[in-house]
Amino acid sequence: MDVTSVINAVSAAVTDAVTESIPEGYVTVRELLYKGWLGLLAEKGEIPLWLWISAIVFCAVLGYLLGSINCAVVISKLKYGDDIRKHGSGNAGATNMSRTYGKSAGIATLLGDVLKTVAAVSVARFLCGDVIAYMTGMFCALGHAFPCYYGFRGGKCVAVTAAMALALDPVVFIIAFAVFALVLAGTKYVSLASISAALMYPLVLNNLMKIRYGHGDLRIVFALAVCVLIIFLHRENIKRLIDGKENKFSFKKNGGKRNSSEK
Repeated sequence: MDVTSVINAVSAAVTDAVTESIPEGYVTVRELLYKGWLGLLAEKGEIPLWLWISAIVFCAVLGYLLGSINCAVVISKLKYGDDIRKHGSGNAGATNMSRTYGKSAGIATLLGDVLKTVAAVSVARFLCGDVIAYMTGMFCALGHAFPCYYGFRGGKCVAVTAAMALALDPVVFIIAFAVFALVLAGTKYVSLASISAALMYPLVLNNLMKIRYGHGDLRIVFALAVCVLIIFLHRENIKRLIDGKENKFSFKKNGGKRNSSEK
């Protein structure tokens, strides 16, 4: 018997034991997380179809609008009276904030982007379940990259995707973050580390879902869409990496000057 068979057998035994111990009519946490409150009601025919569809649309809109709150732009304007997109790489993200305004600005931006994403996917997960939560995370990433509040010029979705993975599947997050940390430690290129972690996201999720359930579903499609988006947003970084012109990461401020190699 291989490791996968053992994991599946133990998981099935635990699930059966827990399910049998719950009185009839009660909902398990696992069911609630996977299907969502409205999803369970829709499955039982207790709410109309239009309400279920409206809830899905609401989650998508919520994800995009929360994602559009770009913390780098907000912090740079409120605290520094400036626009981060005029400095460094021109990217509205935590890395550029660290390079331009210092470590504390980068950390504040990272925390803000993580919190907005966790809020969006958590609401979606409670209402509509796991699959719609992944869809909401994808729309949050789209909002972060193309924010409606700031002329559709935003960040590169790395922190948003990390928060999405952390909130929805911590095991996937840990593996992807380990890849990010190893690549960053070995190369000092945040862009290369980000792309490497993004590529791992759908691959790891797919493999874990096959181990747990024996198959994948739309969650992998949404994770893959976010991966493709991150790679697209890093296209200029990829060109600089190939040309050997990409800047290496440092917490040292650059004095707010825009680097011509990072346009």
